[in-house]
Amino acid sequence: MSALTRNEAQLRAELLDVHHYAVTLDLTTGDDTFDSTTVIRFSARAAGDTFVELKPDELRSATLDGRPLDPATLTGNRLPLTGLTTGPHELRADTRMRYSRTGEGLHRFTDPADGETYVYSQMFLDDVQRVFPAFDQPDLKAVFEFTVTAPAHWTVLANGITTRTGHREDDTATWTSAPTPVISTYLAAVAAGPWHSITTEHAGLPFGIHCRKSLAPHLDADAAEILSVTTDCYDRYHEKFAEPYPFDSYDQAFVPEFNAGAMENPGLVTFRDEFVFRSAVTDTERQRRAMVIAHEMAHMWFGDLVTLTWFDDIWLNESFAEYMGYQTLTEATRFTGTWTEFGMERKPWGYDADQRPSTHPVAPAPDDVPDTASALLNFDGISYAKGASALRQLVAWLGEKDFLAGINTHFARHKFANASLADFVDSLAAHTDRDVHTWARAWLRTTGVDTLTPRIEESPGGWTLTVDRTGSRPHHITAGTYALAPDGLLERGELLGIDVPTDEILSGSGRRPDLLVLNDGDLGYAKIRLDELSLETALRSLSRIPDPLTRAVVWGSLRDMVRDGELEPGAYLTTADAHLPEETDLAVVQGVLGFARHHIADRYLAPTERAAALTLITSLTRDLLRRTEDGTDPGLRLAAVRVLIDSATHPDTLAAWLADGTVNGGPELDPELRWRILARLAVLGALDEDTIDAALEADPSATGQQGAARCRAALPTAEAKAAAWQRLFHDDTLSNYLFTATAQGFWQPEQAHLVQDYVPRYYPEAVALGARRGPAIAEAAGRWAFPAHAIDEANLRTGRATLDDPDLIPLLRRKLVDQLDDLARALQIRTPTP
Repeated sequence: MSALTRNEAQLRAELLDVHHYAVTLDLTTGDDTFDSTTVIRFSARAAGDTFVELKPDELRSATLDGRPLDPATLTGNRLPLTGLTTGPHELRADTRMRYSRTGEGLHRFTDPADGETYVYSQMFLDDVQRVFPAFDQPDLKAVFEFTVTAPAHWTVLANGITTRTGHREDDTATWTSAPTPVISTYLAAVAAGPWHSITTEHAGLPFGIHCRKSLAPHLDADAAEILSVTTDCYDRYHEKFAEPYPFDSYDQAFVPEFNAGAMENPGLVTFRDEFVFRSAVTDTERQRRAMVIAHEMAHMWFGDLVTLTWFDDIWLNESFAEYMGYQTLTEATRFTGTWTEFGMERKPWGYDADQRPSTHPVAPAPDDVPDTASALLNFDGISYAKGASALRQLVAWLGEKDFLAGINTHFARHKFANASLADFVDSLAAHTDRDVHTWARAWLRTTGVDTLTPRIEESPGGWTLTVDRTGSRPHHITAGTYALAPDGLLERGELLGIDVPTDEILSGSGRRPDLLVLNDGDLGYAKIRLDELSLETALRSLSRIPDPLTRAVVWGSLRDMVRDGELEPGAYLTTADAHLPEETDLAVVQGVLGFARHHIADRYLAPTERAAALTLITSLTRDLLRRTEDGTDPGLRLAAVRVLIDSATHPDTLAAWLADGTVNGGPELDPELRWRILARLAVLGALDEDTIDAALEADPSATGQQGAARCRAALPTAEAKAAAWQRLFHDDTLSNYLFTATAQGFWQPEQAHLVQDYVPRYYPEAVALGARRGPAIAEAAGRWAFPAHAIDEANLRTGRATLDDPDLIPLLRRKLVDQLDDLARALQIRTPTP
């Protein structure tokens, strides 16, 4: 299949105006394929030739202005359209398409809990071609209408409001959707099945939330919260934006086996249905779900109303939605600590991505995104977390009033059309005297992370502060000063506004602060270092810093120091052990525990040190559990229990919990904790196939199927590993979620000797798998099936040699580049250069 190039897209956009798609889908023709008939109305501005994209199982027929086209001329995913004359045209195509099992195109899923079947579309980035033919590029917007035939007991959802038109004798029915405003091809959407639906009306608009029938009780339990977040954010966006919500309804469908967190289809946002919580979750996880709701709603303006012209400007979608999601959630809902979670969880994703060989600017040069295959590579921590951080810095420097004025000008100028970075910067520049063009070049066209280091010099009358910068960007930040009080608490003093670089030397009177934190408030994007006294104070008194966001900044600095070889991994663990028992912010607890468990214990410490690290982490989680014995902090208790399970080195306690059905005689084990315990027991060799089978019989849900697959792959026997490997790399019917679950169970540090022969096998088999099954499975193979536990030179050499394989598809290559860089960093931390 040919990736569309930017040059081809530009030429086609100069030739064509696309007006209307009428798409007819018949979902009653079988379990493997569906019928798709499409009529596209478009105009040519001049005589010429072009092509339309589609990936059919069979192209039955096609006509252009009534003239038959030879299906044999379909080459790869391109059907030539030759001899176009100036003026209007009509393309008709009758195809048979294949359902997906990988979350691409039209995905079909049968729920093992009740046998019901669901289908939903995921058209992004170029997977609309798996559902119907299209001029598939973002700047050829058109109106979309769907007609869908499906079993009569189903409900069909689409971008526009759907209407059921009849119930036939064969127990099928047809639905038609209202026409959309003009939208890009990748935003067209359909979801069909016997959905459990909850509907309401707000501000004169119909709202709905939908999930599988088997998840109905869980959606019902959280419906009030989900709808409240949705409508609160909707109202807040209308206070911020002059342009009203541009579509006729707002449905949110929680769908199975979804690859992303969510997708911003206008009028029909799709979410992974893990956001319908079957088991207990922390409030941080509820906040995360709320942020995704806010993020996707922001896309209705950033991405749907105004859409990027080409994929070099994907940040215009994702960075804005990320920033607006966090900021609007903080302003409009009960979740007021969102930026702390961002600093602990999302921002490190951006920092890590920005220090790898694969880094790229937030807004890459157009020539650096030459085709759709390369565009897929940039949905990463840079386009999301770094881009959102850059926008937060822009707001701090520009002021929110001017920022919002620029945004509203951008919407007014480009609504229902397309725009670029230059268009956006011009809209901002219309409302400020500041040089936003220079700011954009410095922040959006460059790569890497600056490092800011304070230098404090004491003098008889006081102290002075200068900030050293490694890097090239301007930074508008604050520095927080703190003094140790007699009771051991750190009291905040003056907040110093700093512009870096500057020749100005800031000064203070009296004794220097015991702790000085650059980027206090986390409005910037840079690695922060602590001066010597501040580092000593932080390691001794971190939990005594009054504000959780400041604590997140300091924990982030310690994390960066570990990764950069400036702080021993063991010192981070010791600091966590000292301060987490007193930490009051759940996002901080979860972030620190996650880094300690999955990075330090599993990757940064030598294998001989791992057992001691897991013992320390287990002891720490038990301290946290004792703190929650009164039941006042169930979220902290749950976070501690999860890490305790994952860190257990002996099966006795976990087996006792499983037998008793409770956590240490307290709360009952829910499905998530039960499968987590079973997976750890499998790793430790304290589980057998019969127990897995019994657990699956008790929980036959999709989540249960995934849990069983994870457990089977984690069993420490040669037979179990061989069977799991066969499923991963040679069973092309394995769905995306079952692939991921199997991969998660396969590699375990405790089983390094057992799986050592599979490490070199991974690379050629992953290359072949990616070429055969496509980007979604390739991404999963690079992310979850990579032998990350094998921190050694042999693995690094083999992996690097694979990067030259001509059959390596771009998305898997990017994943391998990133994994290998992380592996090299871990190896360096384990064996630092003298």
